[in-house]
Amino acid sequence: MYKILLKQQLAPNVKLLEIEAPLIARKAQPGQFVILRMNENGERIPLTIADFNRETGTITLLFQEVGASTSELGLLNTGEFLLDLVGPLGKATHIEKIGTVVCVGGGIGIAPVYPIARGMEEAGNEVISIIGARSKDILIYEEKMAAVSNELIITTDDGSKGRKALVTEPLKELLDSDKRIRLVVAIGPVIMMKFVAETTRPYGIPTIVSLNPIMVDGTGMCGGCRVLVGNENKFACVDGPEFDGHKVDFNVLMSRQRMYKLYENEHSKYSAEKREGVCKCHSC
Repeated sequence: MYKILLKQQLAPNVKLLEIEAPLIARKAQPGQFVILRMNENGERIPLTIADFNRETGTITLLFQEVGASTSELGLLNTGEFLLDLVGPLGKATHIEKIGTVVCVGGGIGIAPVYPIARGMEEAGNEVISIIGARSKDILIYEEKMAAVSNELIITTDDGSKGRKALVTEPLKELLDSDKRIRLVVAIGPVIMMKFVAETTRPYGIPTIVSLNPIMVDGTGMCGGCRVLVGNENKFACVDGPEFDGHKVDFNVLMSRQRMYKLYENEHSKYSAEKREGVCKCHSC
């Protein structure tokens, strides 16, 4: 059993849990994830580790309520427990001193890019971070990212915070500047990571993307996170979650994601009805 020490709501449908997990906190590295289960009948949920503290023995997880399981997870409160928590899993981000690194986070992807930016800064790199969201109301981790960045650029789709732009616009400006960028790391919606990779491709700048948003089971058994990388089949959970963004076939990946849209909509409807006490499935 893993105790929830802190729960916060960072934005509409976006929640933070700080969990007591000393063994995981001791081994966790930027880029890795855990798998949790709320109870014996619960779904396995893979979530990237948004932060870890070895001294307090805690890890931080962020999630967005998008379906039945994450909505149920959002109902848990401080002092309650998770049944299972397995990790750290996945290959950690390779961190070394290389020069100037640009970290790009979009939406809830800002949270998992944070420990990477922090690790790069601690290694002695110049870190330029670009974070973006649809509006200021759903922008997260602004202060945290500023604390580990030499420069922080904020964009919003509606211009309510920072620049009215997509994250790729200031990224291209940096690529066209006299800064010698050695690496770009991007985490966020799949479509955002695709266009970040396409922005850096003409410049030949190594670009790492994290495909954690497509993970389902987290063990490589379900095949839901299968992706073509350099014309080879890979699994985001066991082979990643980080890959060379210039080798990922994002078109095939996004096509596979659309296969589950109907089921996701059904689960979202079920979750809303269950929260409102009007569920019509007759199995509650």
